[in-house]
Amino acid sequence: MKKILAYASLLVLTASCTKDISRFNEETKKAANVPAETLFSNGVRNLVDGVTTPNVNDNVFRFTVQHWTMSTYLDEVQYDFITRAIPQRWWARMYRDVLTDLQESARLINENTTLDDVAKNNQLAIVDIMQVYAYQVLVNTFGDVPYTEALNSDALFPKYDNAKTVYDDLLVRLSADIAKLNPAEAGFSSDQDVIGGGSVERWIIFANSLQVRMGMTIADVDDAKAKALVEAAEPEAVSSADDNILYTYLTADPNTNPIWLDIVQSGRLDYVAANTLHDRLKTTSDPRLSLFYRPNNAGAYVGGVVGTTNTFSAVSKPSEQVSAPEFPAVLADYAEMEFYRAEAIERGYNVSGTAATHYNNAVTASILYWGGTQADATTYLARPDVAYATAAGTWRQKIGTQKWIALYNRPFEGWTELRRLDYPVLNAPVDAKNGFPNRLTYPANEQQLNGTNYTSAAAAIGGDEVETKLFWDKF
Repeated sequence: MKKILAYASLLVLTASCTKDISRFNEETKKAANVPAETLFSNGVRNLVDGVTTPNVNDNVFRFTVQHWTMSTYLDEVQYDFITRAIPQRWWARMYRDVLTDLQESARLINENTTLDDVAKNNQLAIVDIMQVYAYQVLVNTFGDVPYTEALNSDALFPKYDNAKTVYDDLLVRLSADIAKLNPAEAGFSSDQDVIGGGSVERWIIFANSLQVRMGMTIADVDDAKAKALVEAAEPEAVSSADDNILYTYLTADPNTNPIWLDIVQSGRLDYVAANTLHDRLKTTSDPRLSLFYRPNNAGAYVGGVVGTTNTFSAVSKPSEQVSAPEFPAVLADYAEMEFYRAEAIERGYNVSGTAATHYNNAVTASILYWGGTQADATTYLARPDVAYATAAGTWRQKIGTQKWIALYNRPFEGWTELRRLDYPVLNAPVDAKNGFPNRLTYPANEQQLNGTNYTSAAAAIGGDEVETKLFWDKF
């Protein structure tokens, strides 16, 4: 034992006498420099995964819009977003995993002396479009957020910016990005561009679709601005199913759709159909019932009660289609844009066609996308409770209800539209812990580590509560 201790002491003494130990700081298994294209792709992937995943630790919006519910774990279904720190994870994903990668990608592109000016401008515009996308997700989730001082390592305690001011600036940036894009020149290569497939023209379509979406979001608080934005962008936005902007997943892990990862690979037996949407589809003989959901173990379609436990075998579940490993994520599609066009006409904006035509196009596009037929759509639209001329309520109710259905599997956008249009009116879950969530509360980390700015932001928006409405939510 004494000899062993003696040898150990000698090794420690020898190590302590080494003059240069900097070699131990060298990473031998990680890249010292990451290409701009890789950072861009990774940022986009983290963003798309975030708005797509059903993981109860990350994305709870399928429960919020009552498309899905749970059989066992009821926290998020009952509007408890604190137990699993949902706001913190959503905040960290957008700032740390998405915006930081995109910012670094833009920095490296700017420093790349091998790119010609046009290709560089295209790449920078594409990266900025995704930054705009991520920031509008943050604003539409929380309200006032760090913006001008965000991502600045020198600003340890970033101030929060007024949500409307941020939104206005994002719209200026987006308009500038659209103007910069040159479809005659290169952007990212097809293997680097996981959304546009290397086509700058696809990014022009996507950016204009995003401008339509953001313009319509503020229509109730700034109608004139919304009108100008929508009229400028709508002609170049998605105008057919061929234009749909998709993120295509693969069949092999780790590039699978996160829904497959969380439901199939993990073997979870607790995600089930919420009776709110499920029963609406069943009552109206909607052809999407069997496309959105699969029946219970007895072969019957039965919706789960929102907010209470459900017997997994007795209720319907998400369909095999939606939980397939390669099922794509949608960032903008024809159905969504046609609903916006219908709404724009009802608001008096200069958009061609009629509200009824665009409404019919939207519903049909949704049915066809999910695997229904033109005949299915025609039959469904002929129902008095679905037809635009005879369905109940104002244009808000008609469009809002059908858009809520069509945004199945796009829960974040579904949540935004539900808050904005206020239809359909959802019943509170059993044993709801709060009122309907108009936003997520700020992360606990912000309260603890950035307390002064957090306190000011909470006061500015009218209180850090889930029921507090965002600046564009006026009804």
